[in-house]
Amino acid sequence: MTEEYNEKSFWSKIKKYGKKAGGKVIYTCLLLFYTTRKKETPTHVKATIYGALGYFVSMIDLIPDITPFVGYSDDLMVILSALAIASAYIDDEVREKANERFKAVFGVEYTKED
Repeated sequence: MTEEYNEKSFWSKIKKYGKKAGGKVIYTCLLLFYTTRKKETPTHVKATIYGALGYFVSMIDLIPDITPFVGYSDDLMVILSALAIASAYIDDEVREKANERFKAVFGVEYTKED
């Protein structure tokens, strides 16, 4: 899956399917993305994140993303698993960058209700 992940495919998926995927999925992906940009993040954590983001951008899914209401639930499970592994490396700077990008895409700041 990681061979399918690249920055261009990531941003394309965010822009094209962001509203459909939902705020929680997108914000979590953004947290993970910006965590990979930190030099302090270990290689094995970055590899986990790239695998999860690769699954997110992949056209091959356990549950097709076109399925109403549940299509992104498998993506969310994979992304949340990566988040658990990466959580020690997510700081205020990462959260701020993720929220800035979320606002740029959706026009509003992320709230836990999204």
